[in-house]
Amino acid sequence: MEKKHENLDLDNLDIQILSILMNDASIPYTEIAKKLIVSGGTIHVRMKKMEELGIIRGSSLIINPQKVGFDITAFLGIYLEKGSQYNNAVEQLKQVKEVVELHYCTGTYSMFAKIICRDTTHLRKVLNEDIQSVKGIQRTETIISLEESIKRQISLV
Repeated sequence: MEKKHENLDLDNLDIQILSILMNDASIPYTEIAKKLIVSGGTIHVRMKKMEELGIIRGSSLIINPQKVGFDITAFLGIYLEKGSQYNNAVEQLKQVKEVVELHYCTGTYSMFAKIICRDTTHLRKVLNEDIQSVKGIQRTETIISLEESIKRQISLV
């Protein structure tokens, strides 16, 4: 009998499949099947099940922003005038393509965003014209990242 992982409908095979794909999402199902000594069909069925459960939310291509001309990564603490303005602010910030992550949070800030820009001129424009003009944002604090030292998914094993 296979062990279930936490309270999810995942067993050890599912965890192994996810771990392999999180390391290299381009690996073919047939290669995963060979590594885990199961059929390719088993991998396909398991993947479909995990998609339906919402465990897998799709796959994406990851680019290096610096290699395509986006040299500034900044984190933005956002203060809202009132918490009730959150949903409206989110909808407006979705229109700012440089905002690549946005979190509703506890603590000092109402929201915390990650933005990626070409250079400091571009960053200034995004901050002053796009983000500061969002209704409900009282003020922001910007932290510029000098280097990303760790970026990874959670470990399932």
